[in-house]
Amino acid sequence: MKTEIIYEDKMLLVVRKPAGLAVQTARVAQADVASELKNYLKTPYLGVIHRLDQPVEGLLVFAKTKEAAAALSGQLGEGVLKKWYYTAICGKPVAEQGELVDYLYKDTKANRSLVVGQQDRIRYPEAKKAVLRYRLLVYAEEQDRSLLEIQIDTGRFHQIRAQMAHAGMALLGDVKYGEAEAKGTSGRQGGDNLALCAYYLEFQHPAQKKRMCFQIRPEGKAFSCFHYIF
Repeated sequence: MKTEIIYEDKMLLVVRKPAGLAVQTARVAQADVASELKNYLKTPYLGVIHRLDQPVEGLLVFAKTKEAAAALSGQLGEGVLKKWYYTAICGKPVAEQGELVDYLYKDTKANRSLVVGQQDRIRYPEAKKAVLRYRLLVYAEEQDRSLLEIQIDTGRFHQIRAQMAHAGMALLGDVKYGEAEAKGTSGRQGGDNLALCAYYLEFQHPAQKKRMCFQIRPEGKAFSCFHYIF
């Protein structure tokens, strides 16, 4: 099993999803996190609370009961379930911290999100508000790379990748949204290697009501020049 189980009890599972493995897929004979966990639990039911893009590594919580799924989904909607991400970008951001507020339209044909300007909101009425906050953790001058921490208030499709690229801070290794320099790092660092890791997860246990916190170190090669930080 590629999925790593970090924590398990009668109501939930907290796992580490490796980069390259989908959370769920409709493709026949292709492995995904949900299928691996269902086989492990030997049960047809698994509550998928939130997702990560296939090239993203990081923490996820799954519910083993419908009651737990309802509680955790409620926490996600209310902002009680919190997620923080590490990412790396080329260069140094103009502002060391900031908030990005955009409207995103999911283009299903192109399988990407578009940042919709104020003048185009009528053309794309389905566009949804997306809020993201970032802060610079460290700048590696020798490599001209920055390590950022990101928190999102909304969970839009490709939100971090689309908003950061639109703000001129494309993620290293992002072949879909990045410019030439950001895209090129994927090849130099060894294949499909998006610099995005959901490293911290926090929520309230559905039954015990205690705060649950989990944290991991990113394993992707895109973070290699910041190994001394983790």
